[in-house]
Amino acid sequence: MTTAETTARTAPTVVTKTRRPWTPSQIVLTLLGAAASALFVAPIAAALFTSLKSEAEAAEIPPHWLPKVWTAQAWKALWRTGTITDWFVNSLVVSVCVTAVVLLVSALAGYGFARTEFRGKSVLMGVVMAGLMISPAVLGVPLFTTVQQMGMVDTYWGMILPQCAPAAMVYILYKFFQGVPRELEEAAFIDGAGRWRVFFTVVLPLSRSSLAAVGIFTFIASWNNFLWPYMVTNNPDLMTMPNGIATVMNSYGIQWAQLMAGGLMAGLPLIVVFVFFQRQIVAGVAHTGLAGQ
Repeated sequence: MTTAETTARTAPTVVTKTRRPWTPSQIVLTLLGAAASALFVAPIAAALFTSLKSEAEAAEIPPHWLPKVWTAQAWKALWRTGTITDWFVNSLVVSVCVTAVVLLVSALAGYGFARTEFRGKSVLMGVVMAGLMISPAVLGVPLFTTVQQMGMVDTYWGMILPQCAPAAMVYILYKFFQGVPRELEEAAFIDGAGRWRVFFTVVLPLSRSSLAAVGIFTFIASWNNFLWPYMVTNNPDLMTMPNGIATVMNSYGIQWAQLMAGGLMAGLPLIVVFVFFQRQIVAGVAHTGLAGQ
């Protein structure tokens, strides 16, 4: 047998797969997905193009999509004021603190409702469920009165604490903890672990996906919260991004290019959070048992 014949016999066989043609249902679903994506992306694209126009061009009627003259004047004007960085830091501090407190309170409350029996449990659970049916706007006046009496107006605590009791997050973790097998906790109890150790070393590691979803939802809600920081804050140095941008635009007139640039800056952290944590969001919703609701 020659060398060529030996090489031909030992050479691996390359299998080429023919690509199957798309079915009509796949084509329809792809077109629907592309249309839905374009519907959601269009406002962001319009805001970006408007922010790259001059103020005179941004106020033209009828409006047009692409700028005639591309300019970063609106972005430079926002940074020139110097206050938008303070608003960004304020939003970040408030949102991170609210998220941390909500995670701690919701995890403890949800686990307590799911695993412990105590007098008045059904009444307290009813209070939590009632919180799901009350709009936060209804509680604005009594909350502001309470915060004012405690001397926390124009403070970080005044913005943080009233946002730290979301009934929805307690209910989400309560439903998840109900699905955790009790055998895992009982095995830890047999090994001598106490209730707190079981909670922190057994239950919480199993709850990472749900805790991530609750943390992301809380961060987004706190970052987008306009009404409460607007009510409790009069100091421009303590304003968050949403009410800070709205206040400036109301004081100096509506400058559409700067408004769009500020809106994009305010929404950029949320886009980053969703892009990097969308898997945790989907997994968290699936593990809570609320995916079909």
